[in-house]
Amino acid sequence: MSKGKLFVVSGPSGAGKSTITKKILNEVENLYLTISVTTRKPRKGEVDGREYYFYSKEEFEEKIEKDYFLEYALVHDNYYGTLKSEVTQKLEAGQNVLLEIDVQGGGQVKKIFAEAILIFIKAPSIEELQKRLNGRATDSEEVIQKRLKNSIKELSYEEKYNYIIINDEFEKACEQLKKIINK
Repeated sequence: MSKGKLFVVSGPSGAGKSTITKKILNEVENLYLTISVTTRKPRKGEVDGREYYFYSKEEFEEKIEKDYFLEYALVHDNYYGTLKSEVTQKLEAGQNVLLEIDVQGGGQVKKIFAEAILIFIKAPSIEELQKRLNGRATDSEEVIQKRLKNSIKELSYEEKYNYIIINDEFEKACEQLKKIINK
């Protein structure tokens, strides 16, 4: 049995990563999204073990010490990470794996899995990104401003990625991602 492929999708908050990956997961065979671990509080409607595994800061740091993570980062004052076991079991079973993670994590994964395919998704402009973040109505103005500032920093990583998708038209962005995965 051949080993699966590893795809990493990153980009700024509000670029549309989650919306795009959710859509293509239903349309591409043999593609699995890993569930990340986070210390942030669940948003309305999120369920532990579905969108994320929600850990306390202490639990997360204990897993870091025990080397359970493929990658992890401190983003917006919360930890986010991917459990090694989530990825390696699927790849060894011949399944393709999609990681939706921040740019710090993308770099960490590429060091461990040189064959990983990195895909950067971004909004067409900073103004559009701000509009999308404001439209979420899930974060305070302070959090939105922090995310926006961080997004500008994240854009400097895009040249380290194999592919860049500008999410100005949702369906077109989905088709571009599917084409990359099906190569």
